[in-house]
Amino acid sequence: MAKVTMLTMAGAEAGTIELNDAIFGIEPNEYAVHAIIKNYLANQRQGTQSAKTRGDVRGGGRKPFRQKGTGRHRQGSTTDPSQVGGGVAFAPKPRSYRYTVPKKLKRLAMFSALSSKVADNEIIVLDSLEMAEPKTKEMIKVLEAVKAQKKALIVTAENNENVIKSAGNIPGVQTTTVGQMNVYEIINHGSFIITKDAVAKLEEVYA
Repeated sequence: MAKVTMLTMAGAEAGTIELNDAIFGIEPNEYAVHAIIKNYLANQRQGTQSAKTRGDVRGGGRKPFRQKGTGRHRQGSTTDPSQVGGGVAFAPKPRSYRYTVPKKLKRLAMFSALSSKVADNEIIVLDSLEMAEPKTKEMIKVLEAVKAQKKALIVTAENNENVIKSAGNIPGVQTTTVGQMNVYEIINHGSFIITKDAVAKLEEVYA
């Protein structure tokens, strides 16, 4: 099992923690990560785009000009896509972009993302993360003490309102829980900050 040095909120060493190799020590599968991120982004799309086809455009009931003798191309309706004010050819219509992926692929992508963070030394394990009250300045001090990158993902075992509110106004910093985190967030942030309790819960969930 890989051993990672734990840190306190002040940035001091607080012993080591062993990470489960089945979750944090596999060979990252780039295909799985790409597939899950693509699925995540597709599922975020609203799919509300819409334009009128020639059948939706008002008018077009009569032939706009005679067939021959005008020197222009023949035309039977003003709603034709080639006409100014006409419909749109192959117009987009509201639709859902959602699709599902296999659970095994999701697990593989999650393990790959976590393992890549360990391999790239971008994981920071805290022995605890408790805020007496919501304070952005205090959270900034913690991030600076543990030498986190500008884009950081903070993962806790359960929802912690003080932590969430303390990090809410810091650009590039996002908070989540073990049950809500996803592969896109892990890959999209430079530093992966996780508490000791969250590691235990993560290994319990994916055991």
